[in-house]
Amino acid sequence: MSGGTTSARAVPRLAWSLWALSLALTGFALLLLVLNLNHPGVHVYDYWLENTLGALLFSTVGAIVGSRRSENPVGWLLCLYGLANAVGHFSSQYAIYALLARSDALPAGEARAWISSWILPPIIGLQVLTFLLFPTGRLPGRRWRWLAWLTLAFLVAGVIISAFSFGANAGLGPVQNPLGIEGFSRIYGGIVLTLPTFLYAAVAFSLFVRLRRAGGVERQQIKWFAYAVVATVVGITVAYAIPETIDTPLWFDWLGYALVVATTPAIPVSIGIAILRYRLYDIDRIINRTLVYGALTVTLGLLYFGGVTAAQELLRALTSQEQQPQLVVVASTLVIAALFNPLRRRMQEFVDRRFYRSKYDARKVLEAFSSRLRDETDLDSLEGEITSAVRETLRPAHASLWLRERASSFSEGVRT
Repeated sequence: MSGGTTSARAVPRLAWSLWALSLALTGFALLLLVLNLNHPGVHVYDYWLENTLGALLFSTVGAIVGSRRSENPVGWLLCLYGLANAVGHFSSQYAIYALLARSDALPAGEARAWISSWILPPIIGLQVLTFLLFPTGRLPGRRWRWLAWLTLAFLVAGVIISAFSFGANAGLGPVQNPLGIEGFSRIYGGIVLTLPTFLYAAVAFSLFVRLRRAGGVERQQIKWFAYAVVATVVGITVAYAIPETIDTPLWFDWLGYALVVATTPAIPVSIGIAILRYRLYDIDRIINRTLVYGALTVTLGLLYFGGVTAAQELLRALTSQEQQPQLVVVASTLVIAALFNPLRRRMQEFVDRRFYRSKYDARKVLEAFSSRLRDETDLDSLEGEITSAVRETLRPAHASLWLRERASSFSEGVRT
């Protein structure tokens, strides 16, 4: 009994110890970042925000899941993933401060630069393994063992290759790997920068396979994760892909940056909700509302900008003036306000009909039954209507209706 109690207490302590270590390293890294910013001209670590959020979010969710679901390795992988981000961030900031900002202030700057050079493969490998084992903590099937072994092989080989490659110190600017060998840089680009694309594609397909086979709770868990991945991809697309393709105004760049920050917690939070099963079935409502209001926002935005442009051209043709922006903007805003509720209802009906067909049909059946119920007076006919409505909405294997006799009839039967 005593041994079991000690073991039960040790598991949460270990999980929260990893969390505390990640937070401590991240705190020191941010302190070094502030010190580096006090030296003008010193390179700022490119991925400080990504490493900070990765360490804080994933380690926190990992500690919660690991302490409560210790049998599921996903929680421990999240803890290690957060710790790897913290180690990489701290090592990078330390190397920049010791080698660029103040070369005489801290020792072992090159050693920290070397650690920073090979931390990326563990980060990638731990993330792929987390997604591969999510949500049950087991592989989707025996046929997926090859992906687990390939990920582990990539992790080990990637660490070795990165440890001796000049091109491995991403984000450190002029700070190079002190043990870099020229020949390893080509191998690094071919394996460490190329193979992860295949690994992420394979693990995405494994989740698709899980979703097709899953039912009930597991299906809802995967829905949470898939929703978070889509939100993260949208944020990355708006922040990075679109500005690199076309010229965008400054407000759009800030919008993309804010969207990335807002969607970064999506994946770890969704994993925590899915494994701990906290309000698991709310995901259907969230997806429904996202589809409705996302489509509504895009439609209203197109109508607004299209209406403003068309109205300005029309006013220019009629009045021979260049622009009347205030009148056009006010009129377009009033039109959009008037169209909001009708468009929202139509979008809601379209989404329910297209993506939630069974619930949409059930709602229509119940609405029709309610309208007939107000006018129906015959009990036998009403019994058939109720049974039919139950069959069409709930689809049970068997349905029957039992009605209790009235008290007066029962009393008369007893007296007889």
